[in-house]
Amino acid sequence: MTSVVHAAVLAAVIAVPAVSSADARSVQQPPLTRAEVREQLVQLRAAGYDPDDWIDYPQNLQAAQARVDAQQANGAYGPGTNGSTQTGE
Repeated sequence: MTSVVHAAVLAAVIAVPAVSSADARSVQQPPLTRAEVREQLVQLRAAGYDPDDWIDYPQNLQAAQARVDAQQANGAYGPGTNGSTQTGE
């Protein structure tokens, strides 16, 4: 009897990852085109990302991506100002 239970548990353990990975694959986005990747890089650079600054690499990219995401969420166009102003003085 215990061998039947062990076989059933083993079958369930094997089946669960196969089913969950099939669901994950069905929601994946198609690969980006070269033009889309270039456009993303332009957006990141406009948001302050410098690909040559490798010392602070992950933090710089993550901060720029957060700014791009915030602009897209707000429907904003161009760099954010954060309420700052400049005078002609």
